[in-house]
Amino acid sequence: MAVRPLPAELAEKACMELNEEKSKLEESLQHLKEWLSKQPHLRARTDDQWLVAFLRGCKFSIERTKEKIDLYYSLRATAPELYPLKYNEPKFLEILGLGVLLVLPRTSNPADPRVLLMRAGAYDPEKYSVTDVMSVNVVIQKILLMEDDNFVVAGGVSIMDLQYATMAHFTQISPMIMKKMTVAFQEATPIRMKGAHYLNAPSGFETIFNFMKNFLNEKNKKRLYVHTKDSDSLYKYVPKEILPVEYGGNGGTIQELIEWNKKKVLEYSAWLEEDLQLGTDESKRPGKPKTAEDIFGVEGSFRQLQFD
Repeated sequence: MAVRPLPAELAEKACMELNEEKSKLEESLQHLKEWLSKQPHLRARTDDQWLVAFLRGCKFSIERTKEKIDLYYSLRATAPELYPLKYNEPKFLEILGLGVLLVLPRTSNPADPRVLLMRAGAYDPEKYSVTDVMSVNVVIQKILLMEDDNFVVAGGVSIMDLQYATMAHFTQISPMIMKKMTVAFQEATPIRMKGAHYLNAPSGFETIFNFMKNFLNEKNKKRLYVHTKDSDSLYKYVPKEILPVEYGGNGGTIQELIEWNKKKVLEYSAWLEEDLQLGTDESKRPGKPKTAEDIFGVEGSFRQLQFD
């Protein structure tokens, strides 16, 4: 399977920002495949399109790419609680149908980042856990890594709408879960986050916001923005017209975006089934097996979050 050619504007961005050179692409992919074939503990995808997402996410540093791939798959053995639901389980499909994570189909310019809208208040925290929701988000992200060049090359911008979110949503996130989720997205996944925007923040959100910032690297801390009820400040970063109809834009209705998610998961069902077989067998890792403590630190070392 060859790598899909990039549109001109994204190809230029990949060259300028990610050190991508067409002449070296094949050589880099071949090097990764040879390395993967020699890792007895690692069961990983070797499709060109999948591997190039990791190369781009690591700006074509082969060593960083290897580390990220290894960590990405080792989390399945060391933090299985982050992915409790399979893509075809009833609970997974229920959350998918609620539209907690929506991919906005439009961009203002051909080389703009992909915007993802997260609606925390769309799920009932009595019925679903934050890791149930994360299982769904991870699947959508996998699909984007395979087929969305804007997401892979230009990066992602997230909008977290906290309307209808309650303390019951926030108290699901223990310090250790927050640490694990941060490692999964910041260290293990080849996603270039270009900004995270929080809308309709309820009272008390500042506590969780400051707590969350502790886990982020300096670069990502600078990309967090909180917007008040008046979301005009958001439009400086995300053009209003690409938002869903319900948010005053013309980027499709929420229901249409939910249907896109459902269609994609169905389309990728065989691929996702294969993906369930991948991961690491730590007993076969050369040297010392990786443990949860190695990656995340010791459970007791995290201070419990206190809400006023």
